[in-house]
Amino acid sequence: MEALETADITQLLLESHELSTMINQSREVSDYLLAKRRMEADVEAQRLLALFEKKKEQYEDVQRFGKYHPDYDHISKEVRELKRTIELMDSVQAFKRAEDALDELLYQVSRTIADAVSETIKVPSNNPFLEVHSSGCGTGGSCGCSVKRPS
Repeated sequence: MEALETADITQLLLESHELSTMINQSREVSDYLLAKRRMEADVEAQRLLALFEKKKEQYEDVQRFGKYHPDYDHISKEVRELKRTIELMDSVQAFKRAEDALDELLYQVSRTIADAVSETIKVPSNNPFLEVHSSGCGTGGSCGCSVKRPS
């Protein structure tokens, strides 16, 4: 029996490697890597991202004191405005779209694998709208909630 389990695990690992190769060769990964390179080559985006990191440190410092810090409103506003400026840049938007598409692909693969084992397995996602078929805690366990699947 032990040899059979080893063979199953070996086969599983081989097929998971094949799956990862297929994912790495997908359009989503290709688009993601291209968008990432373009964003990294965008001098203005990189300048603003570096500035954002510095402003974020300042923001974290004033957060310790909250509204009582004399620069709280000013720094909070600067961080929000800088973040919005960065988010509106074409290279950043293209990267975010590619990142979301890749995240959705990885979620769908994970969801397919999880559902093949049990429909009650939770699959984490960066997009709360992808996990729409859970309710309550999503486990159907001791809390008494039930997991409902769309038909």
